[in-house]
Amino acid sequence: MKVLIAEDDIVSRRVLESTLVKWGYEVVACADGSEAWQVLQGEDAPQLVVLDWMMPGMDGVQLCQEIRKRSEAPYVYILLLTAKSQREDIIVGLEAGADDYLTKPFDSHELKVRLRTGSRILDLQAELISARDSLRFQATHDLLTGLWNRAAILDILNRELARNRRSGSQLGVIMVDVDHFKIINDTYGHLAGDVVLREIARRMRVSMRSYDEIGRYGGEEFLVVAPGCTAPDTLKLAERLRNCLGGEAIALSGRTIQVAGSLGVASSREGQEADEDWLLRAADAALYLAKQRGRNRVELFCPTDLPSMSLPQDVPATPFSLNGPSR
Repeated sequence: MKVLIAEDDIVSRRVLESTLVKWGYEVVACADGSEAWQVLQGEDAPQLVVLDWMMPGMDGVQLCQEIRKRSEAPYVYILLLTAKSQREDIIVGLEAGADDYLTKPFDSHELKVRLRTGSRILDLQAELISARDSLRFQATHDLLTGLWNRAAILDILNRELARNRRSGSQLGVIMVDVDHFKIINDTYGHLAGDVVLREIARRMRVSMRSYDEIGRYGGEEFLVVAPGCTAPDTLKLAERLRNCLGGEAIALSGRTIQVAGSLGVASSREGQEADEDWLLRAADAALYLAKQRGRNRVELFCPTDLPSMSLPQDVPATPFSLNGPSR
């Protein structure tokens, strides 16, 4: 584990550094509090810190206070070294943010066990952060494909629409559906279908721009949100996705499966307020047309294709629906 020590006395600093290195710690040694503060603001900064109380510039108590102001940073465990042994002094140090203290001259065995206590606490913190991140990932991602789940991709769509309204830029939406996916499941089994979905998700993700987003909308359907895309831009992206879906056959248990996809494209328009509901219904309507017109193709939504589709201010109160053959 990496440890930062801040001690202005050169002899004490070298003794402390040598002792910690002997115990297996990676040591970052600083001559005063100001230097230590600069190190702690850098990347991969130590989380276990040993500070002398009395230092020029920024003393140990001041450094404790600055560290504790950073609520967003990983927790830093602070051991304060001090020649002050009065109860009042100890209280001041702990109230400033120190986790523990050790009076000078310190006993090496006591220092060792106190550092070990700090290491255990930091290890526990790392485990809790890892568990939190895992839960956060599970709450926002589809566990089969690793893409955003339905709730997360819809949340992204709403955020991009809000940004779209503020900036006046355009936004593209693509609805993707794997053609004849039920046949794949029925012929090769659901495990094979899972393999196909994972590979399709991977192919689409690597074919998109870094700031495009894609989520599993449901079953074999995917939703792509393309910020800053006009209708022609979104059509080009959709065609690229279609080509990557229908490219190389997917290898599966000694056989290969050729897949294809139908894609529906919708785009917000300059001067018009396209909300989430309208864009999703428009993309889904275009996807329906792609299915109707032979599958393995891209269709751009056009209001003239479906007179019942209108912009948000004209949308009827009854839900929009399309009935047709199974996808």
